[in-house]
Amino acid sequence: MIKYNDFLKLDIRIGTIIEVFKVENADKLLKLIIDFGFEKRQILVGIAEFYDVSDLVGKQVPALINLEPKKLKGFDSQGMILVADEHGRAILLHPDKEILNGSKIF
Repeated sequence: MIKYNDFLKLDIRIGTIIEVFKVENADKLLKLIIDFGFEKRQILVGIAEFYDVSDLVGKQVPALINLEPKKLKGFDSQGMILVADEHGRAILLHPDKEILNGSKIF
């Protein structure tokens, strides 16, 4: 259990995936460029085995953006997208209609 104030520390925003790149020498990693309205961020995700690069551009996704950056395969990952786990398969989450990039999840 976490306290409500701990939950409030999470800055989760909606962004639109505008570019996707396969990371060389990494079977699972994709590099996403996500537009959050106020800035664009690079986020690396391990979903390459579940999604084609061409299927991701234009999708809106929730992402935790106040997570400390982490270097993966030589690239900085500046956040973490939220996905559901269905028996080991990553499933992207989306708003049920298009909303403004940068909209806060609470």
